[in-house]
Amino acid sequence: MHTFQPYPVDLIEFNPFTKIGKEWMLITAKYNDKVNAMTASWGGIGVLWGKNTAFIFVRDSRYTKELIDQSDTFSLTFFEPNHKSALKYFGIVSGRKEDKFKVSKMNVNYYEDIPFIDEGNFVICCKKLSATPILPEQFIDPEIETEWYKDGDLHTMYVGEILQILAR
Repeated sequence: MHTFQPYPVDLIEFNPFTKIGKEWMLITAKYNDKVNAMTASWGGIGVLWGKNTAFIFVRDSRYTKELIDQSDTFSLTFFEPNHKSALKYFGIVSGRKEDKFKVSKMNVNYYEDIPFIDEGNFVICCKKLSATPILPEQFIDPEIETEWYKDGDLHTMYVGEILQILAR
């Protein structure tokens, strides 16, 4: 396992359009003895309800969503570009069907009881604050539903308080 150190939130120089939208992240959650991770390219960080927060979007069909719903925490792990093929794999394959960690040769590490991916280089550990289902009647622009939700597999938006940032 790699050694991760706490990283002060006020030192973050983080372009979310690049880190999240182009380089992607793995969302990891645990419930009981089950851990799963999925690739995400939607989300952000900021301040909400007087707290430093991260927000993510997870489709209803994803196995990771089941774990987030049953847990109080989740993490966001960011990687160097040489891990892009593993990130593609985590976005395509379901943890319900196979052990993604075994196949990808990636490892789960923990900050307290919050799982994250050891091969990453930057981790945001969060306590879940809210879960808001995204519903078609909320769309002001009708093209959102036809462009992103043709199959009806909608997202839930999760907001998490940033408890710790880790870097290696």
